[in-house]
Amino acid sequence: MKAVFVKGHSAVSVDDVKVPELASAGDVLVKMRACGLCGSDLEKVYGEYGMTSGRLGHEPAGEVMAVGKSVKDFAPGDRVFIHHHVACYSCHYCKHGDHTMCPSYQTSNITPCGLAEQFLVPEWNVSRGGLIKLPDSVSYDEASLVEPLACCIRAWNKCNFQKGDDVAVIGAGPAGLMHVLLAQAYGARKIFVIDINDFRLKFAEKYGVQAFNPMTDQDLAAKIRPATEGRGVDVCIVATGSMKALLQSFELTRKGGNIMLFGVPPKGSQISYDMSKLYSNEQSIIPSYAASEIETNEALKIIAEKQVDMTSLITHRFDIAKAADAVKCAHEAKDAMKVIVTANS
Repeated sequence: MKAVFVKGHSAVSVDDVKVPELASAGDVLVKMRACGLCGSDLEKVYGEYGMTSGRLGHEPAGEVMAVGKSVKDFAPGDRVFIHHHVACYSCHYCKHGDHTMCPSYQTSNITPCGLAEQFLVPEWNVSRGGLIKLPDSVSYDEASLVEPLACCIRAWNKCNFQKGDDVAVIGAGPAGLMHVLLAQAYGARKIFVIDINDFRLKFAEKYGVQAFNPMTDQDLAAKIRPATEGRGVDVCIVATGSMKALLQSFELTRKGGNIMLFGVPPKGSQISYDMSKLYSNEQSIIPSYAASEIETNEALKIIAEKQVDMTSLITHRFDIAKAADAVKCAHEAKDAMKVIVTANS
């Protein structure tokens, strides 16, 4: 079977590898049908990814091919969403709701990765909710967007958002626009989107937001504050790893407002900022990394109930044999929003 791996900086390869075998009675073998490419995948290939896992593809949906002897809730032919990292739900971190900080979260994974024609879902994941059956109303393409939407939902759950609040999203990539869709679903009053990619800004405007390019729109605070009764936005989502964007968020966010650090900062990222301003303005910087099964189930429900139109974000599909082209397309983002890799043979 084919699987995709990082092969040095800016390079991936599609290798022929053996189909993984069921290693325990609780394992499940899944055939990938659709897997989205994420910004963190691109960071692993082109940047300096700061987290532990270097595997590509953590947004897979597929069809169960085989199950271990002790598996009761799944059978060959079931359509499923698969979560690659799964917490223990019993340690100190999990008891405090910090599931993505659980030591078992990073060590759990699917084999060899989500960007593979078939992969093994270990008993650990299966027994703790990391494998979820799909309703008939949810396509594989939609299911491949469950994980990134779940990450966005977890971020919103931290933000103390209230209906009628104003929101800015810095970074108009796929995750940024998922935040836009959620902001609309949650009842935001005004939504501002900021990016330096004109294609993505025009794409964002289709959702009725106000879009700005900081390369040409000077002094964004002077444009956004009057539209928010002089305050600034209540919630600013930084959906990019750019430290310039993080610094910009301080100027766009109201006193007492929340700044969501959502994009993955490259290793070694630093900022210089007058912390007395942060203190006197009582702005909160809230990082949010990944999601747990709590949010993945919530994301699947939102998608199944058509509360958001996730398929509107998909612009490109590539067969897994062309995965290198898919990665390049997503990275260059000349005319791409969400890029999906499929394995239908």
